[in-house]
Amino acid sequence: MMIRNKILITAVALLVATGVCAKERANIYARARNVPNKELFDENGSKIKLNDFEGDFVIAIFWSRYCAPCVRELKSLSKFVEKTRNDGVRVIMISPKSEWAGSFVDQRNFLHKFEADNLDAYFDEKEAVASALGIFSSPVSVLISREGKEIGRIRGSMKWDKPDNIEYIYKIKAENG
Repeated sequence: MMIRNKILITAVALLVATGVCAKERANIYARARNVPNKELFDENGSKIKLNDFEGDFVIAIFWSRYCAPCVRELKSLSKFVEKTRNDGVRVIMISPKSEWAGSFVDQRNFLHKFEADNLDAYFDEKEAVASALGIFSSPVSVLISREGKEIGRIRGSMKWDKPDNIEYIYKIKAENG
């Protein structure tokens, strides 16, 4: 009986260790924080701020084309967006402008290569927004409530399209707006 229990415990531990779960990587704050009043640029060159998305639950993903975990999660993020886009969840991808020679065409081609054409992409000029948020590595996903306040972060990459992770994001959205 003891050997059987040890085998069962080991099997469960291995299953948990192999799946990247949003709950394990999320840090949800006790109190919401203001987002910085710094500007991002969209594909048309228009300036936008994080709190301009007020009304949507936003997952702002700070990523880099040179970050292997960031690139690895692009397809999963694309599937996540397909599953959640009509439910008030908005994913925005924010990368340093310097990585793209200032060209959204270069970034779009890169996203297309990794089957992530449906992701909204923005440039962070001189990494002003990332710096104001204290983000110096990637990927980091900043969770922003419908009221335009930062409610938490998810550090590192994950399988966004896993049902457990989608359910967890919906739970965060429901509890924190």
